[in-house]
Amino acid sequence: MSLTIRNIAIEHGLALAPMEGVTDVSFRRLVRKVGGCGLFCTEFIPARGLVEDHAMVRRMAELDDDEHPVTIQVFGRDPALLADGARVAQDLGADIVDLNMGCPSKKVCAHSGGSALMKEPALVAQIVRAMRAAVEVPFTVKMRAGWDPDHRNAPELARLCESEGAEAVTVHWRTRTDGYGGERTWHTVAEVKDAVSIPVLANGDVVDAATAREALEATGADGVMIGRGAIRNPWVFHEIAHALHGAPQVVPDAAEKERVLLAYFDEILDRFDTDRGALGRWKGIGKYFVDGLEQGDRVRTAFLRSRSVTEARAHVEAYFDCLRRFEAGDPTAFDALEVSAA
Repeated sequence: MSLTIRNIAIEHGLALAPMEGVTDVSFRRLVRKVGGCGLFCTEFIPARGLVEDHAMVRRMAELDDDEHPVTIQVFGRDPALLADGARVAQDLGADIVDLNMGCPSKKVCAHSGGSALMKEPALVAQIVRAMRAAVEVPFTVKMRAGWDPDHRNAPELARLCESEGAEAVTVHWRTRTDGYGGERTWHTVAEVKDAVSIPVLANGDVVDAATAREALEATGADGVMIGRGAIRNPWVFHEIAHALHGAPQVVPDAAEKERVLLAYFDEILDRFDTDRGALGRWKGIGKYFVDGLEQGDRVRTAFLRSRSVTEARAHVEAYFDCLRRFEAGDPTAFDALEVSAA
């Protein structure tokens, strides 16, 4: 599977999805250190905040010097403001600028941004035209299948975006009203692939090699974008690349998983002004990371109930000590694990 967006080669056709409160520079560093991902993306960033140089927004758009290729995703609804925001994103070092037309957040949609734009094709045409003209780097769009199951208009909008200069589209199989539920169906993404000649990435519940293969075979897409699956398992990119292309596989043991998670926690501590803020971000990521691990639900409960960074870290360290012994062949390793109490 080969994917190139204009002159940007995306290794193995694998991209990290933009996720609010997740894909900041610290999380992207984690994924880069693990390896296997071909394209990284920031959180979705308000165009107005970029243009007005809000400190918090600029921090959301922070990129590492050696972080390439990377996309900065911008949201809003005003074509001129979005064009200015795209220019700022380009100046900040983005290899690709992306328009957010897929976020289901009530707050974003209430201001007619994100997936709410899918209800206004004429406005979408103006936005894409303005943003395309504003930047020299490749310009892409991320969208959902539609606003609701009765209005799956992604194929029409993708064709419109292509006609106005978009160079790739990512399509999530869900509609906005599906939220994070719904019954998985790839047919709309397949219709988008048939409707355009630019690259198409499939998105939505790709969590391992099997679901990646399903997405590609069902849609004919040129690549896949992975969101929550990468939180639970940052090694998912290695797994998929190995399964689809015979790339080297990395199979992390308990010690490696603990090392990566705690190193990430330490980096969050360095970036947050308060332990409380860091703890909140720890919980947001850690609750996914232990999903699927042996006895992971027990440490997840205790971790989320932790009232301090010290307490949370102690729960994680105790759990991974048990997991190491379990992997070494001790069937009783978790018997004395005291992390499930509040």
